[in-house]
Amino acid sequence: MKPIRITKHAEEQLNYRGTTEEEIVETIQTSNWAPAELGRLEARKDFSFNSTWNKKFYKIKQVRPIFIEEESEIVVVTVYVYYV
Repeated sequence: MKPIRITKHAEEQLNYRGTTEEEIVETIQTSNWAPAELGRLEARKDFSFNSTWNKKFYKIKQVRPIFIEEESEIVVVTVYVYYV
């Protein structure tokens, strides 16, 4: 697999949205890719969470990085996180 680079914008979103660089990399490396808006790609992975986020308890955290596959690397442009 190509190296994965996380842009400054995506990196700034990590704490705000409650995910880690390791979860983003794991999601891209182990999940199916699908087309996303603006010609980008996305992947989704559910992680066991069983914790509180913004004062509410959730069992699952879904990480959804949005990225571009370039010739020599994968560039993560942003990341979304959903709690269920």
